[in-house]
Amino acid sequence: MRIGLVTEGGYPYAGGDAGLWCERLVRGLGQHEFDLYALSRSRQQEDEGWRPLPDQVARVRTAPLWTAEDDGVRYGRRARRRFTECYGELAAALTGAERPDGPDEAPRPDDGTGGPDESGADGQADRFAAALYGLADLARDQSGGLAAALRSQDAVRTLERACRAPGALRAARTARVPDLLAVAARLERALRPLALDWHEADGLGAADLTHATAGGTTALPGLLARRSCGVPLLVTEHAVPLRTHYLATSTDGTAPAVRALIGAFHRALAREIYRQAAVVTHGNAHTRRWQERCGADRSRLRTVHPGMDAAPFAEAGEAPRTADPDTLVWIGRVEPAKDLVSLLHAFAEVHRERPQTRLRIIGTGHGPDTAAYLGHCRALAAQLFPDEADSPHTAGDNPVSFEEVGGPEAPTLAEAYAAGAVVVLSSVVEGFPLGLVEAMFCGCATVSTDVGAVVEVIGGTGLIVPPRDPRALAEACTALLRDPERRARLGAAARARALELFTVEQNIAAFHGLYLDIVARSPVRRRPLDEAGAPLPFAAPAEARVPGHWTGADARPTRAAAPAVRGGPAWARRSCATRVPAPAPGTEAAR
Repeated sequence: MRIGLVTEGGYPYAGGDAGLWCERLVRGLGQHEFDLYALSRSRQQEDEGWRPLPDQVARVRTAPLWTAEDDGVRYGRRARRRFTECYGELAAALTGAERPDGPDEAPRPDDGTGGPDESGADGQADRFAAALYGLADLARDQSGGLAAALRSQDAVRTLERACRAPGALRAARTARVPDLLAVAARLERALRPLALDWHEADGLGAADLTHATAGGTTALPGLLARRSCGVPLLVTEHAVPLRTHYLATSTDGTAPAVRALIGAFHRALAREIYRQAAVVTHGNAHTRRWQERCGADRSRLRTVHPGMDAAPFAEAGEAPRTADPDTLVWIGRVEPAKDLVSLLHAFAEVHRERPQTRLRIIGTGHGPDTAAYLGHCRALAAQLFPDEADSPHTAGDNPVSFEEVGGPEAPTLAEAYAAGAVVVLSSVVEGFPLGLVEAMFCGCATVSTDVGAVVEVIGGTGLIVPPRDPRALAEACTALLRDPERRARLGAAARARALELFTVEQNIAAFHGLYLDIVARSPVRRRPLDEAGAPLPFAAPAEARVPGHWTGADARPTRAAAPAVRGGPAWARRSCATRVPAPAPGTEAAR
């Protein structure tokens, strides 16, 4: 099977943040052939080069998302008119504006939340899809020029007309010129893959299946290949772009009009992707609920948990627990979303009740806010736990320590997890908690906040408390510190659950099954020919598809007469009409 794998900012780039699971997938499915279509995010990422590629990777095609190269094509009068019509329809679909000749459907309330109301969503989705494909056809017919058109003044003026049209969103009607420029710039970046020729017959059109490793912009080449060549599309989303957009713009000062319009774009694009994809996978129920909210059909959704390598944590998980019974461990990237402030206040209560308890905060990486937030946490720890010396000649000892993985006391992640009696997760925002799975691989007892997919990952193998509740966090930690037998029982159950659900092997097996199922249900799109151009016998396996829900819960085996077969070869009619006579009474067959 030939798989077209579309990635953004990940595999095969060495500096990709989401490249590891793609690499494991490609290497684990050596029986298939992969063509990689990679979108890069920065010049630095391209300069770092690629990871070593296995033999099953036939070719790699790349394109930058961080810049739009000017191909020198400029649209004439007819092409500009055609662009204005398509872009105007796309902008009207985002703002909910009425058509010039009247409204598309009955009036609907404007709640100002960043997108058209769910009523009449099908009409808006059709307008958006027609405009999206119209822009792609324009770029193909004109051999380029789309990037320049999306950055032109015509695009900004068209967007402004849609925002001022009757029926537009309240937030869109308040957009000023800087807001319109910002929206046009973000739309131009998101629509750059429309100008690529990846979806042609010599690209994704020659694949048996397109696998987009993310939604949104990443899935656009697969969406076009599905439309132009009929290639089935599989989309894997570890995070829904609409949710990511809302989280990114909630605190960065983005103008309400920009936030609303770009949010409407992500919602409309997600709806079209979900409508055209054969299967959409997610890693947890939290992501699935966002997909359903964005219009995904539940029958096309499949849960495939992220696969993680359990080998580095095998020794720590199988060895007897030798950690300090009075030590709490927090491990992760130091950033505000992890809410270390609540953790420190919770530990203050634990320390008042159990003065011998210690807290180790071990960082695993540096983000843009790491230095400032780490300094704030250090200052808070010094304020909550002032060093108290036994005498004027001795130094005090703070029960909170700040460390990094790779240091002398925590050389590896496995040793860091094994250093504490209880592993704590205090986040207020979380997707799929990979660090929590690592702790489970190590057989650690855990206390976590109820955010993201934490409940789904933990199951009944750990304690869960509400986020931003230091008292509840302190009570849960104290309960486990007092009961070593309960810690051992929860840790063993957590390791067994992680090995069953969250390993690389189960992830690869799940995608292999999806590949076979999607291709088996897709019609043969081309007739295999030999070098002379003659049909190649037995190149495509025969398929028999019987309509009906044969595996439904209400399915019952019945004795029914064979249906009459109209037309077809005589041998087929004879085989379908054959009856097996009932055995005569008293014979061996009857008995």
